[in-house]
Amino acid sequence: MNIDKDTVDKVAHLARLELSPEETDTMINDMNRILGFMDKLNEIDTTGVEPLIYMTNEVNVFRDDVVKQEITHEEALLNAPKHDDKYFLVSKVIDLK
Repeated sequence: MNIDKDTVDKVAHLARLELSPEETDTMINDMNRILGFMDKLNEIDTTGVEPLIYMTNEVNVFRDDVVKQEITHEEALLNAPKHDDKYFLVSKVIDLK
């Protein structure tokens, strides 16, 4: 597969990006290089190689979550700039039509 201007324009549209003509040319070059690298990887025989899921064999190196302080519903609402008796009130950010 070869990346052309139409492909970059379509990807840019889907990603909601506005690219200048120079950026489009750079993206064409970069994306073609990425696909070329992927073609090289496809040439390698991976028969018998198990897929890598994690980069280490460590098992959960993080500490357990421990509740150190609980606050009541009412205490949480005390810090809210806007609230009613039960909920935080926030500005509408999504317009569903």
